[in-house]
Amino acid sequence: MNTIETDYLVVGAGAAGMAFVDTLIGQGDADVVMVDRRHAPGGHWHDAYPFVRLHQPSATYGVDSRPLGGDTRDALGSDAGFYERATAAEICGYYRKVIDEVLLPSGRVRFLAMHDYAGDFATENVITSRLTGSRSRVHVRRKVVDTTYLEVSVPATHEPSFAIDADVRFMPVGGIVHLDEAPSGYTILGGGKTAMDACYWLMEHGVAPERIRWIRPRDSWVLPRTCFQPRDLVGPTLAVFADALDILARATSVDDLYQRLENAGLARRFDRSVTPTMFRGAILSEAECDALERIDNVVRLGRIRRLSTERIVLEHGELPNDPRQVHIDCTASAFKVNPERPIFEPGRITIQGLVGGFTSFSAATIGFVEATRSDDAEKNRLCRPTRTLNEPSDWIRAYRGMIHTNIMNATDPDMAAWLERTRLNITSGLARFESDPQVQGALTRIAELAEPARSNADRLLAS
Repeated sequence: MNTIETDYLVVGAGAAGMAFVDTLIGQGDADVVMVDRRHAPGGHWHDAYPFVRLHQPSATYGVDSRPLGGDTRDALGSDAGFYERATAAEICGYYRKVIDEVLLPSGRVRFLAMHDYAGDFATENVITSRLTGSRSRVHVRRKVVDTTYLEVSVPATHEPSFAIDADVRFMPVGGIVHLDEAPSGYTILGGGKTAMDACYWLMEHGVAPERIRWIRPRDSWVLPRTCFQPRDLVGPTLAVFADALDILARATSVDDLYQRLENAGLARRFDRSVTPTMFRGAILSEAECDALERIDNVVRLGRIRRLSTERIVLEHGELPNDPRQVHIDCTASAFKVNPERPIFEPGRITIQGLVGGFTSFSAATIGFVEATRSDDAEKNRLCRPTRTLNEPSDWIRAYRGMIHTNIMNATDPDMAAWLERTRLNITSGLARFESDPQVQGALTRIAELAEPARSNADRLLAS
């Protein structure tokens, strides 16, 4: 078994791994080996359904050193006026160019595709080629970087947790685009962002909402796209952030928080008679929300137990079925819900979200801190993990993370300079708005509200 020497072994070349490495080598002279089981960088985007797009603007996604897209705004459709959002194909092509034109030409990054990692992210690090079977031991001089903590489950590759009879018309969400005849109707399985995308895509292509049956075990709170716009729209984004901090500072409970958010237009649900029990950070436009509200045939009988052509068995009841119905699987759980752990440990970095989502920004910030600080305790002080979003109270954790990362860390001159210049930060480039009264007014409010909001967030989470 041969031995590979490197400063950093990065396991995974998806959004987190790419953003981390790009910033790490941009800030220093580290040598990096990246390994991934796929044939190319891009992670789960290679398995994504054809019509998926980013939740967030392309302007704030990817790696810091290379723009994704053209910082333009859509002129048509449900996103008219918002900054463009890349498709899966665009993202995969982008990461290929980042590897070929940025990371590899640096001479300090080696990328080993089609390799499996076996080790403990500490003392034993072995990689195996899926193509040749050859095994290599990796001697890591500094740290192993685990990006798999943020591994994503997608419909195309996950195994459904329920029984499916052989004659049922069942497919992952990407299969919709390959239908060659119209079914009697569409049964959407799952309540998350993938299911929302599937429903909206069908309606956008002429399917009447009456032909959609949505099996939704849990209802979800969603966020308006107006809340997360960068560049020339950063003024309204900051104003919304200030409003959110004001609400967080005043809320007396999680239920009271969402009532205030909903009244202010900062959170939305599809049925006002049902209190959502899920928050996964889905970001939708008003047009998308309006369309999804038109689906009346929503089934809330828990999770699916069995699909047959005659009936659907769920946790709390059964539904009649028919052989010509198409069942669209959107039940993959997306991000795993892992417990928080220190990001920086001796010999190891575990990439996690800092602000509840926005993986690229979080991973790049961790890369910046790793490159510019020497003490793990100081690094962990600057980079506090926020667990994967899942339940309503996680909105509080996400905003608690934003307060810490974007406001409290800005008192450190180096961090302030990083936050101002990195394109991955949705509020970067504020210096050019020094004379904008909307921006300056919002920044004043944010400075005043940050500590009361943080304090109340801790109280609400503790209770």
